[in-house]
Amino acid sequence: MFRFRKKTKYLAYLFILFLPLYFIFVKPLSFSSGEFRLIHLTSGAVKLISFPFQELKKMITYHWTYEAYQKEQRKADNLQAKLITLGELRNENNRLKRLLDLRNIFHYPGVAAHVIIRNPSYWNSSLVIDKGRVHGIKQGQAVIGPSGIIGKIIEVGQNRAKVILLTDPQFSVAGLVERSRESGLVSGTLQGVCRLRYFNKEADIKLGDQVITSPLSATFPEGLLIGKVVRVEGSARDQLLEYLVEPAVSISQLEEVLVILK
Repeated sequence: MFRFRKKTKYLAYLFILFLPLYFIFVKPLSFSSGEFRLIHLTSGAVKLISFPFQELKKMITYHWTYEAYQKEQRKADNLQAKLITLGELRNENNRLKRLLDLRNIFHYPGVAAHVIIRNPSYWNSSLVIDKGRVHGIKQGQAVIGPSGIIGKIIEVGQNRAKVILLTDPQFSVAGLVERSRESGLVSGTLQGVCRLRYFNKEADIKLGDQVITSPLSATFPEGLLIGKVVRVEGSARDQLLEYLVEPAVSISQLEEVLVILK
């Protein structure tokens, strides 16, 4: 008797579950109002029974989708990192090419080097490069960049060397105003600019004039760009006239340099 009731109960569940499907797929064109009412009554039971399965399916689908998303995101991050690395290598190659082109134009024997150390407290004073004595570097050699002079070697190690920058007050070089051929001494200020001094008070110097290394320089070959005149200070009447020169090379952005071995 118990088994009969149990079978009857299972049959009732199956009937409730499959009856709406019968009317939907088998007799879609011949529904009466009673059949619609029956479908409406049984659809709630179908939804109730299928709800846990639908939610479980959503959870499984979400898990799979999220895992796939994370996998693709990792691939995208790796590709982005590779693109950044390739971009940096391309930029570095371009900068080194400009340095080598400069060496070829002026026929200077030189060694290209990377800037590896800069002291934040003396940012406009000095830096350290990754080439030293074993590469032919010696104290006093000129250091230049693609746009002009940077400084000179003041200390040399086996595989490193220290460069004093042209913006350091202890740095000086004989300068020449390219347009008027007026000569003077260019020295640093630690303010990111240089001073042009010791010239005739009636000298023909104007804002925007290019200043290059003079043939009188003992360290630098002549004709290398130092910078341009950007400001006048003092008074010609008091013979205290000075010109401020903005370096041609961006001191804050130095990454590679060329040491002239000559």
